[in-house]
Amino acid sequence: MRFLSVLSLVLVSAPALANDGFGGISATGLTFSRTDAVAMEREDLFISVDRIAVDYTFRNLTGADVTGEVIFPLPPLPLQGLLTSDYNLPDDLTRENLLDFTITVDGQAVTPKLDRIAVIEPPWDAPRPLSAQYDTPGRDVTAVLAEYGIPLTLDTDAVVAALSALPADDRARLTAEGIADFYEGDGADIPPEVFPLWSVVLRYHWTQTFPAGAAIEVSHSYENRPTGGIFSWSHPPEDWQADYVERYCVDEGTSRAMAARLGPEGYGTAYLIDYVLRTANSWAGPIGQFRLTIDKGKAENVISLCIDGIEKTGPTTFVVEKTDFSPQDDLRILLLAPF
Repeated sequence: MRFLSVLSLVLVSAPALANDGFGGISATGLTFSRTDAVAMEREDLFISVDRIAVDYTFRNLTGADVTGEVIFPLPPLPLQGLLTSDYNLPDDLTRENLLDFTITVDGQAVTPKLDRIAVIEPPWDAPRPLSAQYDTPGRDVTAVLAEYGIPLTLDTDAVVAALSALPADDRARLTAEGIADFYEGDGADIPPEVFPLWSVVLRYHWTQTFPAGAAIEVSHSYENRPTGGIFSWSHPPEDWQADYVERYCVDEGTSRAMAARLGPEGYGTAYLIDYVLRTANSWAGPIGQFRLTIDKGKAENVISLCIDGIEKTGPTTFVVEKTDFSPQDDLRILLLAPF
């Protein structure tokens, strides 16, 4: 995993008083149109700081084949953010399969389709659930960009070049519709600047048939690219750290361990790993057997998250197992790595 320069950046999805950081991507499971016909009998989820892998068993509960579109969505990626901040993303943002997403069905590789849309995201709202990024990502402006020949890409250089080449009338319309900002500069000390205001949403999907009364095995894996940055901790926690205590259920023992592991320098790197579990509720009934494995990478690293029943199974691994599990909350994992 490529570690990014984080000395002069804004931490995404964290309090303003937190330390400098880099942006990233929330992770998700597979979604399906709401169905009472296909159940998720098993989900075996593995999360590390640089990879996520999931094995599922799905069963068709009916006497007829069921065919539908299975979707793996990514959250919106803001182009203005990519211009002004560092992100934990691949070096080549033009690569089609951004997260090296792979999928097999009953052991056979499947090549998913990839849709791209451009959206103007709603204003940031702290209580908004992670799953809302996939259900209602924002105002779709894909057709407007196509009208003006603006490429639907994460390559900000290409986007800025296309916007800069537009005539004044087109710039005025895009500005009025909140799609882009244009600054003329003063021709000398301040150069002109262009800021795309939309975000790009990527959705992997494929058509899947679930045979009548039968079970199928679906596996997928992809690069984990969480947000994070330089991080400090004190025990007892200071007022500005209260949000972390609540969001990641940092108990007294974990708080002491975090402060101790950071040592006299008092700084490390935090990875804030979000995983959307509630997409599982689109399938029929609860998850029959759910198993979560977290690998924190190194023994000296510390993790904290809000879930009951977690057990340490090795120097770096932790496991949670549940039966008939209907997720009511998404996973938020704080992984702290000392320098």
